[in-house]
Amino acid sequence: MTGPAATFGFRDVDASDKPGLVRGVFDRVAKRYDLMNDLMSGGVHRLWKDAVAARLNPQPGETIIDVAGGTGDMARRFSRMARRVQQRRGGDDAKVFVVDYNAEMIAAGREKGSEPEMAWAVGDAQRLPLPDGSADAYVISFGIRNVTDIAAALREARRVLKPGGRFLCLEFSRPITEPLQKAYDAYSFKLIPEIGARVGGDRDAYQYLVESIRRFPDQRTFAGMIAQAGFARVDYTNFTGGVAALHTGRVI
Repeated sequence: MTGPAATFGFRDVDASDKPGLVRGVFDRVAKRYDLMNDLMSGGVHRLWKDAVAARLNPQPGETIIDVAGGTGDMARRFSRMARRVQQRRGGDDAKVFVVDYNAEMIAAGREKGSEPEMAWAVGDAQRLPLPDGSADAYVISFGIRNVTDIAAALREARRVLKPGGRFLCLEFSRPITEPLQKAYDAYSFKLIPEIGARVGGDRDAYQYLVESIRRFPDQRTFAGMIAQAGFARVDYTNFTGGVAALHTGRVI
């Protein structure tokens, strides 16, 4: 290792190598990404995402950035919710920008269909193609643990948000009880890679995704990182006993 280190599953790699390694994983699983989340969460991720969308409460005229949003499942939720409000009380169209580092993920998302409010772009969470203070909300779901420099991505989220802007991050996290942690470990390490091999034809990609969850900071540590990036009113809500968590913050 010749430069700064970054995590790639249970391995430490050169930070300069991680983007290519992660891109390779998602190139291979892009067409099965939603299935992958079903396998990793037992399908419960759909309920978690509904809860995140409800917390965001998209409004007409808002600009919402959906980072690492390749398949567009969150962006579609946001678009439809904002449109329903618009139909009741008027207002301008919302704008929902899907930004993902992986072109294959963007392509898979577009194949699934779009909404009038949505636009798509290949972009890096650490260097978003957006001006300062341009967004009302920034959402990243199951993506931030794959970023090379998480602190840089958080600062970038802070940069693109307007005063009053909302930050929401949904990510796999730490179960809050030991029995749940043991059961989750058994499911993750024994079953998910095997299912990935049989259903997705790629054991290594699913093994990485399981390992990447274990290397991600726990709820309190990550909340501290969000506050360090300049966000106020930082909080988190555990889902399914901490298997996942929604972290939130505000720009003031």
